[in-house]
Amino acid sequence: MNDEILATIDASGPRRIMATTMLFVVGALAIYVALSRPPALHWLVFLLGIGGFSIWLGVRLWQATTHRIELTERELRSSDGAVIAEVADVVAVDRGVFAFKPSNGFLIRTAVKGPRSWRPGLWWRMGHRIGIGGVTPGAQSKSMAEILAIMIARRDAGQGNV
Repeated sequence: MNDEILATIDASGPRRIMATTMLFVVGALAIYVALSRPPALHWLVFLLGIGGFSIWLGVRLWQATTHRIELTERELRSSDGAVIAEVADVVAVDRGVFAFKPSNGFLIRTAVKGPRSWRPGLWWRMGHRIGIGGVTPGAQSKSMAEILAIMIARRDAGQGNV
């Protein structure tokens, strides 16, 4: 089987920097507020928790967005080797306005339930649903969604691959 890459989605550099910076700023502000004028204990714990979580999320987003998403005839995968979905298992691709999808992205429904997984800014999976997008360019996501939709339509019509 051919392992040629049909489409890729890379994290946009400016969006990656902006999203990470925003998360670090929110984290730093929450920690600063908690430590500069310590409120009641429950608010102190809440602010420190939000601050720590935001900084942790910023680090995760920065690490995850160094990779890209690749579509081949056989699978949708991350460049770090994680298989996001097998093309044979994809039931539908949804790019609608009201779809529960990431920013500049699309939603995939699969026949096989996968383990929960999350790469902030790139993709997430919860059961049968996979969200692709986040800090990615809309044009790359749109073209990948179109190619995947055509592959699914041809498969369902019995015409084979792209």
